[in-house]
Amino acid sequence: MKQETSVGWIDMAAIMRMDNLQWRAKRIVDGFHSGLHRSPRHGFSVEFSEYRPFSEGDDPRTIDWKLYARSDRYYIKKFEDETNRRCYLVVDQSQSMRHGTLSYTKLDYARTLAATLAYYWNQQRDAVGLVTFDQTIADVLPARYRTGQLKRILTMLSRDSSGEATNLEAPLRHLAELVRHRSLIVIVSDFLVSPEPLKQALGFLGARRHELLLIQTLDPSEKRWMFDKPVMVQDLESGREIFVDAAQAQKQYAARFDQHQKSWSSIAGSLGIGWLSLETNESIEWALWELLQRQQRTGSGGAVPSRSIASQGAS
Repeated sequence: MKQETSVGWIDMAAIMRMDNLQWRAKRIVDGFHSGLHRSPRHGFSVEFSEYRPFSEGDDPRTIDWKLYARSDRYYIKKFEDETNRRCYLVVDQSQSMRHGTLSYTKLDYARTLAATLAYYWNQQRDAVGLVTFDQTIADVLPARYRTGQLKRILTMLSRDSSGEATNLEAPLRHLAELVRHRSLIVIVSDFLVSPEPLKQALGFLGARRHELLLIQTLDPSEKRWMFDKPVMVQDLESGREIFVDAAQAQKQYAARFDQHQKSWSSIAGSLGIGWLSLETNESIEWALWELLQRQQRTGSGGAVPSRSIASQGAS
């Protein structure tokens, strides 16, 4: 069940009609902050953005008095050297991500989600990096905070991809070699693969004190069997066609899908990894909201627990 918030969620269909990826990201982040500023729960938006609470010893001249008037709390702007967090976005561009029954695909949604997080972290002056993959690693951009980094990320996310089968092991192995310093790693995928073969690689990243968040993006049709008549279906990654009797498949599909979701949730929980499952018609602001709540509880930018499937966040 979703938690009650004062944030006005953005219509994703309207957002996805924007051609420019940066416009989408900016609209989502700006709308999210605007909703939080209107919230009676003062302090959320500023703590999530580029401010920190005023403390003894700080220069009073750095206080944001307009923010004080809105929240009745003292905040000062964070400076670049106050931020040392590294964030990596890992985005699945495999063939299965090209499925979509809406006016856009899971891949469109995943790219927009990744662009939104990159835009937000860049505003906070965090170092942001990107890894894209399908069956192999496609692009790698090490985490940096510097002029032009956000543009590089958005350009990489906008590139066409051949999109072969999903192979999550490759990016996980690469990340273990690439990321030497403690980082927040967000993996965006449909996760329509068995979690068991990946448990060791995920556990290894966690053991190196990286904070991991898995964000699953699913088309609404993948959570609920949408057919009431016999149908031919095609595996997007293998190209194999299968005849399916809808009446027989409906219960089996629901049971197998539920078990698949529980398996991912269970493994994420056992490893202390955040797990968030989103349908592509749901607002990307949910990812920002969950991240904000995690920051409020821990004072860090760590992984967040799922709002829909129980899991344990990284400590």
